[in-house]
Amino acid sequence: MPGTGPYPAIRDVRPDLPDHIVYRPQDLGAVDDGKLGVVLWGNGGCSADATSARFHLLEIASHGYIAIAPGKAYSGPGALTAPPREPHSDGSFPPVQTLPADLLAGLDWILAENDRAESPFHGLIDPEMVAVAGHSCGGLQAIRLAADPRIATAIVHNSGVLDPDAFNPITGFSVAKEELRNFHEPVLYILGGESDIAFANGMDDFQRINNVPVAVANLDVGHGGTFRQPNGGAVAPVAVQWLEWQLRGDEAASRWFIGENCGLCDNAEWTYETKGF
Repeated sequence: MPGTGPYPAIRDVRPDLPDHIVYRPQDLGAVDDGKLGVVLWGNGGCSADATSARFHLLEIASHGYIAIAPGKAYSGPGALTAPPREPHSDGSFPPVQTLPADLLAGLDWILAENDRAESPFHGLIDPEMVAVAGHSCGGLQAIRLAADPRIATAIVHNSGVLDPDAFNPITGFSVAKEELRNFHEPVLYILGGESDIAFANGMDDFQRINNVPVAVANLDVGHGGTFRQPNGGAVAPVAVQWLEWQLRGDEAASRWFIGENCGLCDNAEWTYETKGF
């Protein structure tokens, strides 16, 4: 599925970035303003399955973005055999397969390609238009990386920093509530309602964040979101419009999130709150 945006998207395995998958417009030169935004993606479970959210990322790419996920194609058509991951007897998850540094490696690569004269991406990337996003454990990676000064906004999907007094099932990576203070640009949480295992943590983050504008949107779909639905389902347009607003300054996109009759405010399927706008 190439996405519903104006720039049909493809997934691209680059020989000079073999441990990532790049989702991009098929025609790199077709973007109207000649500048592509960048979305760094943290996979659910901090896994190395860079195709786990492929429908969502293709949809984003079809609106003029380069989305980069760490890992390889371990799901979907032509999937490779994934390395085994078995939970531990105490209920903790197997060790994470990707870390925030892997997402940053994708950013370093695309910015270098933007500067390299022989690159197909040369001069097409706007380094001021960089977002980080992720699902579940990947959402925690997004929280960690949002402190990077190159990041202009963050989207945290079905995630939130765990209560420090609660059992942490994630092995090999953790984020502390204190890191919420490191946000320096607006952030959007997209949660799956009260049936989402991350609901309480995400809503607690929302209450704690006071140094930047923050919004939280809940759709009653549980922890898995809508990533596996065609074109990323109902969540993908919300993510796209947030990016269009925060990275491109699109006024029409802003009306999804702010104003007396904002799109999410008046949508009965969503529960929506904001602070600081």
